[in-house]
Amino acid sequence: MDDAPEPRRFPPWALLAVVCIGQFMVVLDVSIVNVALPAIQRDLKLSTAGLQWILNAYALAFGGFLLLGGRAGDLFGRKRMFVVGLALFAGASLVCALAQDQATLVAARALQGLGGAVLSPATLTMITTSYTDPKERGRALGLWSAMAAAGGASGALLGGVLTDLLSWRWIFLINVPIGLLTIAAAKAVLTESKGQTTRDSLDVLGAVTVTGGLVAFVYAVVGTDTHPWGSAATLVPLAVSAVLLAAFAVVETRPGRVVLVPFRLFRSRALTGANLAMLMLGGSMFSMWLFLSLYMQDVLGFSPLRAGVGFLPQTLAIVIGAQISSRLVARVGPRILLVAGVALAALGLAWLSRVTAGDTSWTVAFWGGTVATFGMGIAFTPLAYAATTGVEPQQAGLASGLLNSARQVGGSLGLAVLATLAASRTGALRAAHVAPRVAQTAGFSRAFTIAAGVALAGVAFGLLVPPPARPAEAAVSPAPALALEAER
Repeated sequence: MDDAPEPRRFPPWALLAVVCIGQFMVVLDVSIVNVALPAIQRDLKLSTAGLQWILNAYALAFGGFLLLGGRAGDLFGRKRMFVVGLALFAGASLVCALAQDQATLVAARALQGLGGAVLSPATLTMITTSYTDPKERGRALGLWSAMAAAGGASGALLGGVLTDLLSWRWIFLINVPIGLLTIAAAKAVLTESKGQTTRDSLDVLGAVTVTGGLVAFVYAVVGTDTHPWGSAATLVPLAVSAVLLAAFAVVETRPGRVVLVPFRLFRSRALTGANLAMLMLGGSMFSMWLFLSLYMQDVLGFSPLRAGVGFLPQTLAIVIGAQISSRLVARVGPRILLVAGVALAALGLAWLSRVTAGDTSWTVAFWGGTVATFGMGIAFTPLAYAATTGVEPQQAGLASGLLNSARQVGGSLGLAVLATLAASRTGALRAAHVAPRVAQTAGFSRAFTIAAGVALAGVAFGLLVPPPARPAEAAVSPAPALALEAER
């Protein structure tokens, strides 16, 4: 008689709770940092160019390794990669909290991004493989999306509270106990699963070349704040970037190997248009929160807590916009909503370009930021819908992962360019003895103006998405397309 104890069974909600907490941490870490940036800048004596690396290091690592992280979960097990990602994320958070200089903080932020890239795809894949009933899966994905929204909504406020009452270091330190508890829960609750793979291969070379190429490009652009475009300090990293990105293209088109990005997917007009529009939307919007955080605290004199509260209407606007578009996309198709959403984002950014250093100009920042983020929320669902329309079912997760990577990469590149242009404008005015607050605001205004133009380019790319042949054919819930970052 076999007296071996049966494995302990946990209710389905326990699995959902664990993976949602993991995703909550990843999203929270993006929004919680924004409010603390001025405090970090003062404490570590960072320039604006140095400050943006705190955001870019995370975004580049996350976007560059996201697809690789999903593939790793398929090959080595989603539970294992979830735990590995959590451990890396929590450990890097501790290093961030203890960092005494820019180099340490930026390196740790990159490790955080890598941990997020391993962790995030596993959360979604475990949900889609564990909940087979369509209604249960829909509810699970809905809760997952709500937790992601809650992370964005609470991040700004929590960041303000921690920075105001304790220190900016606590925005990172808080991840450590949460991460350790979630790792313990994951080991107890989750069961291991792997994808149905025919070839056990990771395209590490592809991920390293594309990420390295993007990092070199951003480094070159950011460096133009202190070096001219024609200097060796700029041209050398640009050349390195070109070589690495060309190597990535060669690697991804070699026959007979498992690749990170099958270029054949871009034969789809809908997928190509959606990814280009997302690239522009990310490029225009990602930097907005950096500039608004600096504007509210350095120019208007807001405390971190008050600045955090000031971001809440924008988060609510994203949630409301996403809810509206998710209900309309099945009726009207993705193209109209996509174009309208990105156009609203451009309008909000143009409104933000009117900010001044006067104490009453908060209304411009409030309404401009709210309109821009409302448009962003409107655009997200149709972008995901269009990116996965016409794609083979087994490629839907990859297509959605590409879209998420486009958002992160676009945000990183946009931040590098816009922050550099803003700093250049501010520096020129300071050299002309213009008051610091006025000069800084003028730099933000220039960045918002250019960002509005970038968003308008996204509108043009959105028009590449073909209109639906018949509206009735779009009557499929877009929720899985929004969530399946890593399902292969």
